Amino acid sequence: MINRRLRALLRKEFLQVWRDPSSIAIAFVLPVFLLLLFGFGVSMDARHVPLGVVVERPSSVSESLVAAFRHSDYFAPRPFLSRQAGEAALQANQVNGLLILPQTLDEQLSTGQGAGVQLLLNGVDSNSARLLQGYVRGVFEGWLARQQAARGRAGATVEAQPRIWFNPELRSRNYLVPGLMVINMTLVGALLTALVMAREWERGTLEALMVTPVTLREILIGKTLPYFTLGMGGMLLSAGLSILLFEVPLRGSLWALILFSALFMLTALGMGLLISVVAKNQFVAGMAAIVSTFLPAFLLSGFLFDIDSMPWVVQLVTHIVAARYFVTILQTLFLAGDVWGVILPNAAALSLLATLFFGLARRQLHKRLE
Repeated sequence: MINRRLRALLRKEFLQVWRDPSSIAIAFVLPVFLLLLFGFGVSMDARHVPLGVVVERPSSVSESLVAAFRHSDYFAPRPFLSRQAGEAALQANQVNGLLILPQTLDEQLSTGQGAGVQLLLNGVDSNSARLLQGYVRGVFEGWLARQQAARGRAGATVEAQPRIWFNPELRSRNYLVPGLMVINMTLVGALLTALVMAREWERGTLEALMVTPVTLREILIGKTLPYFTLGMGGMLLSAGLSILLFEVPLRGSLWALILFSALFMLTALGMGLLISVVAKNQFVAGMAAIVSTFLPAFLLSGFLFDIDSMPWVVQLVTHIVAARYFVTILQTLFLAGDVWGVILPNAAALSLLATLFFGLARRQLHKRLE
């Protein structure tokens, strides 16, 4: 049962949250804004990429290849009369790639040698260049297979039939949106909680609280429970928008989503509370929370950048970033289902970090001013 002291402390904190519009905005308005921004405005997929095309000798074969690119949703072909004009457009960043169809294209195809074309890519953004290369290869190999089948050489090539698991549509939104839930919960759990104790120190109200019969355990519960409620409310709102508005599939169970979200929320609250207890200043606490929680959650969690592609030193650092484990859990629940071999080890890591942060916060919090 909750005693009178704890009820009074919780009532005070809930009133404080209710009277602070910024807390409500971060918990409910910011998640909606970020979901709409990343869901509609940010995409890792390429659509209607400007692709320059140079046909050195026009023919029905070259026209059919150009038509294959024109009918693809990935490309917006732009014809050029000469190689020099196409290369100039590539250097001016007017096109992202340049496809050159040689004069010998018809002869190569008719003699059964296949068909060779040249592709030049703008490699300033290496990820986009590799993505564009894969798209061009897919369209070209599909066109080549159709041409050889029409000429009676269907057996001359091996046709690949890939099967993509978990995200067969290859929609970047399907893994961006669940990862964004981690960012939202980090903001509520770590950033808002980091300001709680620091605000009390600055206003001098913590001194009055210290002389009351309230125990340290009750202080910790009273300071974290309101923001736990805000964070879980924002999580449910984000999950609802992800499923209903952005059509991100939830292949795992709802109870697992709520349970492990609550576990991560406790971890984020522990981080924020530890920062708040140590900093004793709102500005310092806010900056520390951004540097130690928000930025690592954004950059080192696998939300945007693949951890396996990072240097090994940075990969080691990611093991102390709680968001890394929750991103893996969320993407597994949404896209693969209740895969316990993946979920449970990451949940165990979150439990360990939550225990560590709350233990350190409790050790640093004393009922004395110094």
